[in-house]
Amino acid sequence: MTTQVQLFINGEFVHSKSEKFIPVTNPATQEVIAQVPCTTPDEMEHAIRSAKEAFLSWKETPVSERARLMMRFAALLKEHQADIADIICRELGKTVEDAKGDVWRGIEVVEQAANIPSLMMGETVENVARSIDTYSYIQPLGVCAGITPFNFPAMIPLWMFPMAIACGNTFVLKPSEQDPMTVNRIAELFAEAGAPKGVLQVVHGNKEQVDVLLHHKDIKAISFVGSVNVGQYIYKTGTDNLKRVQAFAGAKNHMVIMPDANKNQVVNALVGASVGAAGQRCMAISVAVFVGAAAEWIPDVAAAIGKVRPGVYTDPNAAYGPQISPQARARVLSLIEQGKKEGATCLLDGSGIVVDGYPNGNWVGPTVFSNVTTDMAIYKEEIFGPVLNTMTVNSLDEAIALVNASPFGNGTAIFTASGHAARKYQHEVEVGQVGINIPIPVPLPFFSFTGWKGSFYGDQHAYGKQAVRFYTETKTITARWFEDDMAATGPNMSINLR
Repeated sequence: MTTQVQLFINGEFVHSKSEKFIPVTNPATQEVIAQVPCTTPDEMEHAIRSAKEAFLSWKETPVSERARLMMRFAALLKEHQADIADIICRELGKTVEDAKGDVWRGIEVVEQAANIPSLMMGETVENVARSIDTYSYIQPLGVCAGITPFNFPAMIPLWMFPMAIACGNTFVLKPSEQDPMTVNRIAELFAEAGAPKGVLQVVHGNKEQVDVLLHHKDIKAISFVGSVNVGQYIYKTGTDNLKRVQAFAGAKNHMVIMPDANKNQVVNALVGASVGAAGQRCMAISVAVFVGAAAEWIPDVAAAIGKVRPGVYTDPNAAYGPQISPQARARVLSLIEQGKKEGATCLLDGSGIVVDGYPNGNWVGPTVFSNVTTDMAIYKEEIFGPVLNTMTVNSLDEAIALVNASPFGNGTAIFTASGHAARKYQHEVEVGQVGINIPIPVPLPFFSFTGWKGSFYGDQHAYGKQAVRFYTETKTITARWFEDDMAATGPNMSINLR
């Protein structure tokens, strides 16, 4: 019997009364492993109302207690890391190690949320005027919401609700309908850690449910990770409804290779960063820019990438898993074919890959193009598959100009032995996250995830100090206390403090 994914409302898992369900399929077999409901309007209202009611008491919970909740939650996530990873493997198809990494990067954010007392400290100045002091408090917003993608079903939800809840907010989470079971297991552990009823709600569905969150008057802030078009829609609609929005969108990440770089390090980095996780990472390296003589290494990169193969998560030799859906696979294959038609040289073609025993899987083999130009679809679009484009330029200045001309600015990397080249690149490149001899520079959570340009819409980024600012308001108090016998000096008719 197929599992019906439940909703998590007011501290309880409940079966939806919806008549609309979306199948959750194993992307390696197309087997339907669950049915996820499209939450009804009444259920959406119940979830938001429960979060609003829970906020009244949760915002008064001492910050130290909120921190201890996050400590217990982090401990449970570590204890059940393999269990959560197994769910990710079954509904998303990631390899075991990749799935464990997905969970671990989320755990790191929960650990940072446990540091919330120091992050919530305000400021104070004594005697801003005679006997007048000014100080500020950081206070939560209310009910916040998160809309998360399929590709990191543990990490990205854990980017959002732990920080928001640690700040004193309550949270309504709408995970991807393509792999919803991971979030439900995480919510179960959050309740086991001692989270009060109503602090976290999990609803399921698609655009209809998202629109409820975007328009509902009681939702104060929305966090989103996903595609460019949806990110723009979320940002515009949310802000039109006077909500705070942070929307992380698409990417086209470049890695610049200087001739003085360590060749073996470059090759190994490009293999993992380009086709790892089946290319389904917003921080994947999809364009390798070889400077000068480094272009001689392109055949070696293609040969190394050609040695890896996709497969099912139970295969210890599988380098990565399938695409999330047949539609995603078809889109990647279409772009590969378009790249060939537009004149790129296909050094390695993974279009016809076969995985023994799994003929119905959404497989795409590792693919490498050379002679790519900026007017080609494979360069302009985020392929989100195991496809690497290679390009050549004559100088670092040309490489920087190429990267800066991209409408995206999520992540980039430079591989070099030159401190001068690295310093120049990090200073001049118009990208939010830069790696120096590190191919995927996702920052640890005491920093923030800082995509730029068309990769992000909003003002404050995910996790780190910026997340605290996003999920809170600052209240500033200016105070004077009179002595009982202080003589009145008459009315102050100016705006000066005295």
